[in-house]
Amino acid sequence: RAALARALALDPALLFLDEPTSGLDPISAAAFDRLVLYLQAHLRLTVVMITHDLDTIFRVCNRVGVIVDRHMISGTLEDIVRHEHPWIREYFHGERSRIAAAGRTGHG
Repeated sequence: RAALARALALDPALLFLDEPTSGLDPISAAAFDRLVLYLQAHLRLTVVMITHDLDTIFRVCNRVGVIVDRHMISGTLEDIVRHEHPWIREYFHGERSRIAAAGRTGHG
């Protein structure tokens, strides 16, 4: 949060986050995700985030890029979830992903 505050002090239009919830417990990670959504909406920020956290992806992201086979595949979250590449299907349709997606829709 301190690093985020330092970055926001510069009044940026674009904010880059690298694994911002790494090492946080699930409750703190969810609170950070809510903070990012709040800041994005109220400060009109564009947020570019690198994360492997499925909960964060499903909670925060509306566009997603996945690097697979040395290529970037990008689109809406829904586009990526429907993508046919085997690695993407395994990543976004495994048990952890089903739990994260259920949390986004309020089911589960």
